[in-house]
Amino acid sequence: MKTTLNKAQQGFTLIELMIVVAIIGILAAVALPAYQDYSNRAKFSEVITQVGGIRTQVDLCGQTEVGADLQFGVNCINGQNGIANLGATGNHTTSVGVAAGATNDIVVITGTANATAGGFTYIETGTMANGIITWAQTGTCVNAGLC
Repeated sequence: MKTTLNKAQQGFTLIELMIVVAIIGILAAVALPAYQDYSNRAKFSEVITQVGGIRTQVDLCGQTEVGADLQFGVNCINGQNGIANLGATGNHTTSVGVAAGATNDIVVITGTANATAGGFTYIETGTMANGIITWAQTGTCVNAGLC
């Protein structure tokens, strides 16, 4: 008695299996870098959030504490008017600090990520002119596309 299998019972051919494995490989090659980028941005967002909180304090200090002498870079830095260096404050942050700029009308806020978040820096430089503070972003996070 001879048994024959019809086409529906034979299963996949080797070529079909190789095509499926190739498709899975291509999807993985695209998905892994995208996931790593997303993960790095999520980790670094902690630094950006903490710098933003200090920036709010510096803005408030600049509007309330700085007089006609425009000593923004003297009155609104670490240790002055309630603004303090945050130090390591999270899972991915090494430090956040506020320092005087090159002139008395400039304040520099620097946030640094730890190694798990890439060790990048996020710097916001505030300049006061005519009672208005303008901010500029710099740091190693710019070229990395994290900020």
